[in-house]
Amino acid sequence: MATEKTPSNFIRDIVDADIAKGKNGGRVHTRFPPEPNGYLHIGHAKAICISFGIARDYHGLCNLRFDDTNPEKEDVEYVDSIREDVRWLGFDWVDREYYASDYFDAIYQHALTLIKKGMAYVCDLTPDEQRKHRGTLTAPGKDSPYRGRTVEENLELFERMRRGEFDEGTRVLRAKIDMASPNITMRYPTIYRIKKASHHRTGDKWCIYPMYDFTHCISDSIEGITHSLCTLEFENNRPLYDWVLDQLGVHHPQQIEFARLNLTHTVLSKRILLKLVQQKTVSGWDDPRMPTISGFRRRGFTPSSIRNFCDRIGVAKFNSTIDVVVLENSIREELNRTAPRMMAVLDPLKVVITNYPEGKTEEMDATNNPEDPAAGTRKVPFSRELYIERDDFRETPPPKFFRLAPGQEVRLRYGYFIKCEKVLKDAEGKVLEVHCTYDPATRGGNNPPDGRKVKGTIHWVSAQHAVRAEVRLYDHLFAAKDPADVPEGQDIFVNLNPKSLTVVPGACLEPCLKDVRAGARVQFERLGYFFADPVDSRPGKPVFNRTVTLRDTWEKIEKGRK
Repeated sequence: MATEKTPSNFIRDIVDADIAKGKNGGRVHTRFPPEPNGYLHIGHAKAICISFGIARDYHGLCNLRFDDTNPEKEDVEYVDSIREDVRWLGFDWVDREYYASDYFDAIYQHALTLIKKGMAYVCDLTPDEQRKHRGTLTAPGKDSPYRGRTVEENLELFERMRRGEFDEGTRVLRAKIDMASPNITMRYPTIYRIKKASHHRTGDKWCIYPMYDFTHCISDSIEGITHSLCTLEFENNRPLYDWVLDQLGVHHPQQIEFARLNLTHTVLSKRILLKLVQQKTVSGWDDPRMPTISGFRRRGFTPSSIRNFCDRIGVAKFNSTIDVVVLENSIREELNRTAPRMMAVLDPLKVVITNYPEGKTEEMDATNNPEDPAAGTRKVPFSRELYIERDDFRETPPPKFFRLAPGQEVRLRYGYFIKCEKVLKDAEGKVLEVHCTYDPATRGGNNPPDGRKVKGTIHWVSAQHAVRAEVRLYDHLFAAKDPADVPEGQDIFVNLNPKSLTVVPGACLEPCLKDVRAGARVQFERLGYFFADPVDSRPGKPVFNRTVTLRDTWEKIEKGRK
């Protein structure tokens, strides 16, 4: 049984039943089998957490296996990134890193076995002809004219395919199953094809490569996998998985399908993600707007926040769409507990406190994290000239505007009460400076002895001590909740969010952030949670990525529209 208390789901119920029956000798052995043709995304993170999590909780093993059966789309770059992502999520395969290409010789021999049993044949139909012969959902398929070839003829042709005597697309090896099957996958599926391309591991040894469905089940069998966990799109392929292993008479793992992850405002198609990179809509696979694990990592998500998200959404049998807010809340909750609070001003407006002594600097005590008393306090310099957010001032304030306005008093966080006395503007009417007076009796932002109170509290940074930084405000890459919902005749890219990235080149930060280490996480008070970019941040020149806002701003936008 599981080693720790975990939420029950249908996969765990199956594993519990198998262990109770003594199936597989009580072993639990799973695998995570990515294709090295792209970077892993948040959907893969769910699969990783399920496969590695099941193995961990049942004292079992989980292999990392690269299903590298398509040499034209694979790259060592993807292999390296997959390793990094799995380890970053907190999982380890120890010495169990395998490749489908490790088994190419064995898979070839299994193909010969099927031919000798009369269960596979070499077919000369073109891809278009194969599609026509396959039939439809309501009409059975039609036999290929080449299915009657003798075992000897098929063995000879398959060997000649291996020697490279035929061109790509001229011949394939197909399994003989059932052309009348209601499952089109079972209508004489292709199990080998000709591809005259070098493989990143086997070089030019092979010019024929096994299909994924044929390779996958045999690889599971060779590795002694007990529970082959995959997403629902492979449900129709399970009969083929079972048929191949039954015909070969080898170890037969159980394939179990679970619902894939679908998120609002998010696209997980490798083809579309690759296009976003190629057409430079994003800066790369690790762009913080991308749903890749490397993208979330660079945006400032933590491994634990993603694991907690995967636990929270659970494991289901039916596909559904999860609101991306659930994912965002997982990192909000964690950073609320752990991230130190700092003050930053993204759109600076100068405030001059006219009755504050020139040249004087005070140090104010500021709480690092009210959720964590052990985090302590820090010193924040206060001086005559400050920066506040331009949005925190209105020359003509709307109703219930409790921030700074002419004649209005406001509390400076950890500072003093100040009152707006004068506004300086340029020739175009843009506010350049706000002149205020302060009440010395309100040091630390405390209420004055006369008991008067103010309703607004704003953050600030001392102009003399401010650190200039670049801040990148990231938002959903796709504006539409369902990016695939597009007008007729248009593609998914019409739903790209034009405001998915806003770069603020001259933000003003507290001086303690000048030499912040790359990878540090902080909350900029009232602005959100931010992450010191691990690629572009330098000592003295910090660059911060917004991980997430303090709350779901998109929910507010949607409510406003309604």
